[in-house]
Amino acid sequence: MNDDDFEKIIKKAIEGIPAEFKDKMENVSIVFADHPTAEQLRSVYSTGQGRLLLGLYQGIPKIRRGHYGIGPTLPDKITIFKIPLLRISKNLVEAELNIRNTVIHEIAHHFGMSEEEIQNTKSNPK
Repeated sequence: MNDDDFEKIIKKAIEGIPAEFKDKMENVSIVFADHPTAEQLRSVYSTGQGRLLLGLYQGIPKIRRGHYGIGPTLPDKITIFKIPLLRISKNLVEAELNIRNTVIHEIAHHFGMSEEEIQNTKSNPK
């Protein structure tokens, strides 16, 4: 899959987020990379999570933010990792689903959900 097609799937996933969440996303940039950097891997593995990294949220979750203060503030960053996602996907349909789920997972972190809360939500959908 080329980068343009991968990016289109990410944009489609973002467009599919319900308005009540999408409208509340602020100061967050969603990008993609082929693989996580060594620094990104260290930040995740230092927390004891030793599995394949499909996406990464870096920033201050909305529930912990105060006022930003004076001057511009760098946005939070969500990175979606192309090669790991494509490796776990058997076909295009599965790739689109995996990318969509990863985007939603990382946006949940932007709103302050922990890994455990996200997993519990997946296990117990309403």
